[in-house]
Amino acid sequence: MSDLFVVAYNDLATAHQVRDRLVSMTREHLVELEDIVVVERREKDGKIKLHQAVNETAAGAAGGALWGGVIGMLFLVPFLGAAVGAAAGAAGGALTDAGVNDDFMREVSANLRPGAAAVFALVKQAPKGRVVSEIAQFGGQLVQTSLSHEEEEQLKEMARAARGGASGAGAAG
Repeated sequence: MSDLFVVAYNDLATAHQVRDRLVSMTREHLVELEDIVVVERREKDGKIKLHQAVNETAAGAAGGALWGGVIGMLFLVPFLGAAVGAAAGAAGGALTDAGVNDDFMREVSANLRPGAAAVFALVKQAPKGRVVSEIAQFGGQLVQTSLSHEEEEQLKEMARAARGGASGAGAAG
């Protein structure tokens, strides 16, 4: 079972730092992410904008082009095979947007104040407490999680300590 973390930050830059750190941990094989998205509520117009970490359509197109080229080589038409493979891969990538539901992220992020951002991280696998200790270093305000009550309180306490005992991040509400 995956764990969902939604943490709000006062600014987009901090949210991107948290996302980058969790993605880096994935590359280091310390955690396995199912999805990670930074959502901002724009300062100018108050609109919600989703910043997806990985473009699945592009990844699908690249993989499809590779396999299409290989299959095309077998039948002596590599360019046609690559083109068909890229199109099929892009279509498949666009349809496989697994992870946190976009409408859910927009709904939760409607409570952010303009200029603030939140990180939605769906963690498939990680050593107990590893993600909590990493994201707590950046402060922020825990908005929602699928953690147990005890783990959630631990995360809130670590985030308060990272903010220096401040009375809240001010990102939500």
